Amino acid sequence: MNFKPLGERVLVERTEVENKTASGIIIPDNAKEKPQTAKVVAIGNKVEDVKVGDVIVFEQYRGTELKLEEKEYLILNIENVIGVM
Repeated sequence: MNFKPLGERVLVERTEVENKTASGIIIPDNAKEKPQTAKVVAIGNKVEDVKVGDVIVFEQYRGTELKLEEKEYLILNIENVIGVM
C-alpha cells in the first residue's frame, strides 16, 4: 500500500465485530454497529502517541472512509483516538 497520512492523522483498519450475542442470537449485518476499535496501519509525521500495529479505540462516527487495494480503511485525526489497547 502506498498511502501515508499527513500531519496528525492515522490510517486504521477496523477490527471485526462478533456477529452473535453471548446468548447465541445471530445479529444480521444490517443491524450491527461498526466497531470502535481498529488496528493502526500508518501514521502521520506529527503523531507521537500511537505506532503502527497498535489497536486503538476511537470516537464513534468519526473519520473518513477510504478504499485502497480492495480493503476498507478509516482516516482519523489523532484527537478522535480515545486510547490504545
